[in-house]
Amino acid sequence: MSLQRLLGSVGPAVLSGVCAPKGTAVPVGDVVIAEPDGGFDLRPGDLVLGVNLTDRSQALRLLSACAARSAGALLLKAPAAVDETVVTAASAAGLPLVQVEQQAGWAQVVSLLRAVLDSEGYADSGTGAVGAEAGDLFGLADAIAAVIDAPVTIEDRSSRVLAYSARQERGDEARVATIMGRHVPDDVNAHFRRHGVFRRIAQDTGPIYVPAVVEGTKPRLVVPVHAGGDVLGSIWAIVPGPVPAERAEAFADTAAVAALHLLRRRAGADVERLVLTDMVATVLHGQEGAADAARRLGLTAGPWRVIAVGVRCEDDEEAERQRLTVWERMSRFRGSRLRPPAAIVGGVVYGIVPAETATWPTDGGPAWLETLCGATGRPAPLVAVGGLAASVPGLARSREQADDTLDLLRTGLIASAQAVHDDVWATVVLRHVARSAAAARITGVGPLQQLVDHDEAHGTSGVPTLHAWLLEMGDPRAAAARLHIHPNTLRHRMRRLQDVVALPLDDPQVRTALLLQLTARQYGGEAGAETYSA
Repeated sequence: MSLQRLLGSVGPAVLSGVCAPKGTAVPVGDVVIAEPDGGFDLRPGDLVLGVNLTDRSQALRLLSACAARSAGALLLKAPAAVDETVVTAASAAGLPLVQVEQQAGWAQVVSLLRAVLDSEGYADSGTGAVGAEAGDLFGLADAIAAVIDAPVTIEDRSSRVLAYSARQERGDEARVATIMGRHVPDDVNAHFRRHGVFRRIAQDTGPIYVPAVVEGTKPRLVVPVHAGGDVLGSIWAIVPGPVPAERAEAFADTAAVAALHLLRRRAGADVERLVLTDMVATVLHGQEGAADAARRLGLTAGPWRVIAVGVRCEDDEEAERQRLTVWERMSRFRGSRLRPPAAIVGGVVYGIVPAETATWPTDGGPAWLETLCGATGRPAPLVAVGGLAASVPGLARSREQADDTLDLLRTGLIASAQAVHDDVWATVVLRHVARSAAAARITGVGPLQQLVDHDEAHGTSGVPTLHAWLLEMGDPRAAAARLHIHPNTLRHRMRRLQDVVALPLDDPQVRTALLLQLTARQYGGEAGAETYSA
């Protein structure tokens, strides 16, 4: 991607060029955050962010280091970005200097830059149409803003911001947060959902007026963008109040033009996602060409873990929105130069992340995986983390482990919304044994079925009593504690069940066989673990 296209895609509300001695057609690469001590990994063409750097001497040292290593551009905030000495030095060094607006948070700038760079697709995908379309969408947003005489954002059906107009001074806090994060804030989105705005976007074609209810926001006029009965997105304008019918109608007419742009963009995005999905699936299933696909995905130095995320929503459209939201969040992992490869395969969102990031918070603080769980609202998605993969071939095994763990979460065998395979491997083993046993129909072999039938006919508790006794290796006190009954009650039950069916429990093979059968009954069902109680 060229610096010119990058600046045009992000927009002047966040970035503005200060000087470009060789023009803005120069290509740019990844995003690099300059460390205070000057130690940072830099490749030719990378964009260097001088985070929290305001001192002239520090700016000059960083500029010199960037020029010596052929950086693509240096991004600074005022006063360093507009310091005459710094600008002169940048011009002399032939290094583009870009000013970051003061209100833009550095974390948000990193997210924006990586989102735009990602729109170019992966190096060999050959799908540059999406990035090229971004500039047209920004121009369209400005044109629509002129029609409605209000600041405008164009969003896709998952509330991701695709483009926005000028007229920042007439916006509100939610608009600034939306532009900076390229996504409508979760609390504002929740407000719109409660008031049925998204339902109306899916059903209506005319303008929708949304009063200001959330503190810090102004009223909105929303126009759905449809094509062939499909919702492509929406156009949002910040208005001071109800809009005259004539102007609202003119605003609604712009949806047809926006639909054409979004159709073109979606076609390019679908091709890009298809290529990405194919590469990720090749790596995760260990297929032929996995090593080459891993190289193209940037997987050069492990270890990694595979994350599998399953959404829990019965509505198909809402489930698709949630999957896309999770995919977006997973693809835009903050805090690392690596943009983790992520794809939706078979209704599951998979991601390949550095092993050290795939952990849950231990000190009560926020963590990336915890944030991912809350990305879609309620119910939270199920997040399963596979085992450690030290090499590319190991990723297929990590994916299998993530799938096994997700299966436990879905069936309720683990009463949680997230789990790491390393912590639940024993339950995974029992689940596989139970499935094999069910396939071999071993639960119907021997005298156990007779005891099951007696319990069902007479309301007795022979099966759970036997299971607890076997699990505790014949210890009546431990077995009674497991069932929350008195040890004498347990002894009485054990004598009674022997009257129902003869069980030579002094035979170790009989005990092992019974325990396997009971394990198969407990872990083999699809509705969750069978609960044994008093």
